[in-house]
Amino acid sequence: MLQNKSDIAKGPLTKEGLFFFDDSLKNNFSKKYLIGVDEVGRGPLAGPVVAGACVIFNYEPWMSEINDSKKLTASKRNDIFRKMITSKSLKLSFSYCDNNEIDNLNILNASLCAMKKAVIRLLNYLNEDPKNFLIAVDGNKKIKDISLEQLSIVKGDSKSLAIAAASIFAKVIRDRWMDIIHLSAPVYDFKKHKGYPTKYHTDMIKKYGLSPYHRKSFSPCKI
Repeated sequence: MLQNKSDIAKGPLTKEGLFFFDDSLKNNFSKKYLIGVDEVGRGPLAGPVVAGACVIFNYEPWMSEINDSKKLTASKRNDIFRKMITSKSLKLSFSYCDNNEIDNLNILNASLCAMKKAVIRLLNYLNEDPKNFLIAVDGNKKIKDISLEQLSIVKGDSKSLAIAAASIFAKVIRDRWMDIIHLSAPVYDFKKHKGYPTKYHTDMIKKYGLSPYHRKSFSPCKI
């Protein structure tokens, strides 16, 4: 067990991995459950920012495959996604802020807003007292205006199993969302780059202007 709460965010306790880190968080904060929260899509020039939230009730052997979504191939993320949504050992939720909300709120506030909505949605799924939960947020910011005990963890998606699972869930949902957006604006090739600022993407913005899905507050989309 960690000696004090200030030690918690430093990394996994043991070589056994991410699940034991989550258990240590619950023990140190005297909580029954932990909700891991992460977002994807802060860097793209188009599309939503999507947040995932996850609570894991029981560890299953396949969960050893879960890792920071950025370290996994698309194929592996999709495989884990299928296992997560059919498992009774965890519950998941997601929410988002679209490109217009991002322009109005700024990307940081939009990300935190999406996280808050994902957490609230997950809690609504569960028949449990919210006071039994600790919220573990990836990054160095806490969710605003939410009356639950929470902890921000830098690089949490490589330390916490619940955060890593939330990151995979959000990543797969956002990637599939961008595949759908691609169908209505194929010239930008969203299916390939998912809205990130590749050279092809920025060249297409220069050539065709902005689509309804672009973030006008982001350079080079500013008008």
